[in-house]
Formats: sequence, structure tokens, C-alpha cells
Amino acid sequence: MTSRSFSGQVAVVTGAASGLGAAAAWQLAAEGARVVVVDIDADGARRVAEGLPGESAWVQADVSSEADVARYIAAAADRFGRIDLHHVNAGIPGTQAPLPDISLDEFDQVMNVNLRGSFLGVRAAFRQFREQGSGGAIVITASIASLRGSADLLPYQISKHAVLGLLQGAAVYGGPLGIRVNAVAPGIVPTELFMARPGGKEDMERRARTVPLRRAGQASEIGSVVAFLLSDEAAYMTGSVVSVDGGAAAMSTVRASGGAGAWDTGPLDAYSGLSS
Repeated sequence: MTSRSFSGQVAVVTGAASGLGAAAAWQLAAEGARVVVVDIDADGARRVAEGLPGESAWVQADVSSEADVARYIAAAADRFGRIDLHHVNAGIPGTQAPLPDISLDEFDQVMNVNLRGSFLGVRAAFRQFREQGSGGAIVITASIASLRGSADLLPYQISKHAVLGLLQGAAVYGGPLGIRVNAVAPGIVPTELFMARPGGKEDMERRARTVPLRRAGQASEIGSVVAFLLSDEAAYMTGSVVSVDGGAAAMSTVRASGGAGAWDTGPLDAYSGLSS
């Protein structure tokens, strides 16, 4: 059990009605923070907020809406007087369609939530810190998809690569202001977000067995890293991306021990006509 304490600090967590956001909200609350749970799912946000082990509030908001982001920041500041910590977490997986079949609407939907929403959240936190005359800490949820490429979930992958550009620019700008910005890059963590797909849980668990730790991660394991990055224990960290992926990012997939030959290219070959 950590001796770290967020006592007296106010944390805002987006996408916190379930999954990684809910776990981070619980971790921060357990360590003494007053937590504002933000999600487009009002019922889920309320349930999580009411279940936290400390003072909390919840706000229904669409993170891709400039007005909604300003509103949740204002609601948090009005309720608790200030904001110290912001976990910019909300995101969606989007389509798994092959690249030629991805519609512009499908692409825009993912970019609006994952990239536009992250930008708006980071910008709003910077504005609030400026208004308070204070520093602060921000953690953005990136992904193993920020660091590697794949032939599926392409809009998601693009959005998560772009988030690293936001991370680095915000960290450089914020450093002299006392604002730290870091990112957590989860690997395979079966949450509601991804398990909603048919066979999603079984597929994720099967793929997770190929990483060095030979298992999927848990939301609480991501939440504890988020709390660390937001805490003073990470006071000399900014602009960093911390992989929490069971060792997946360390693997060389062209080596036998890295899963070489495990990728079944049959569906892609069939789509392109190579197998005919």
C-alpha cells in the first residue's frame, strides 16, 4: 500500500464511467483526492462517483464538444474551488474495417473523441491552471497503438499516434509553467470498451498470452500508474510515455520468441485477392 497522498487535491477524470477511467478515479479517490467523474454516460458516471471512497462529483459531457469540456472544467472548479490533476482518458475504438472501406464519418468519429477530445481537455486544464495561477499535472491515455502499427483499428491507431504529438508539445509548453504532462500506454486490458465486440474477451485474452507476462492487464494496474504519474513521486517526469503492456512494446515480433509467424494474414490476403 502506497504512502502517497492526494489529500486536498482535486482530480478530473474523463471517460470514467467504466474501464480504465473508473479504475483511475477509484485509485485517486483512495489516495485522498476529491474526484470529478466525467462521461457521456450520465448513469455510469453517477454510479462510479457515488461508489468512490471519498468526496466526489460527476458531470455528463461529450469530450469532443468545446462547450461541454468548458462546462465540466467549470463544474469541477465551482464544486471544489480548483483543479490540480486532469486525467484525459476518454476514447473509443472505432471501426475495424479494412483501410479502403473506412468511411469518412467513421474516421471523423474516432478522431473527434480521441484526438479532438484530448486536445480540448488538455487545453481546458491549461486554461484553468492559468486562471488559478498554479501548476498542475495531466495524464493522457495513449495506447500500445501509439507506438506500433497494425492493419486493423486504423482510425484508432492514427488518433493514438497523434496524441503523442499533443503530449510532447504540451509538456514542452507546460514545463516552465509548472505543468507536467505525461501519458500512459496500456496494452491488452479487457474493458467494456473493447469487450463489447463479439468474442472480444476471448480474443483479447488469447492475444495477451503472447506478451512476456503471458496475461492480459487489469484496469487497476493502469490506474495505479496514472496515479503515480499525477503524483509528486513523478515530479521530474514530463513528456514521458509509460508502457503498461506486459512487455509487449519490448518484443521483436520477427523473432521466434516474439511471436514470429503468429499473425494470420489469410483474411487480408483474401481481401486483396492474393489468395485467389
